Amino acid sequence: MNSHDLAKYIEAHEGITKPWLLIQLRLKKIQENRDKMSEQEYLTHIESLHQDLMKLGEWWVGIEDEVFQ
Repeated sequence: MNSHDLAKYIEAHEGITKPWLLIQLRLKKIQENRDKMSEQEYLTHIESLHQDLMKLGEWWVGIEDEVFQ
């Protein structure tokens, strides 16, 4: 699935309010554009994404059935 398809999926399933899906979309976009970036730029993007992911904490607690279908 490319970032365009993933974005459509997120929109169709009201995922705009689900930060874990937006993290996945950002990762997909970084992956797709990796060949256009320097190694340092790529690592900077990945580090930023990782920091944002860690800020989510244990976001799934209490909604496991909804998230891990």
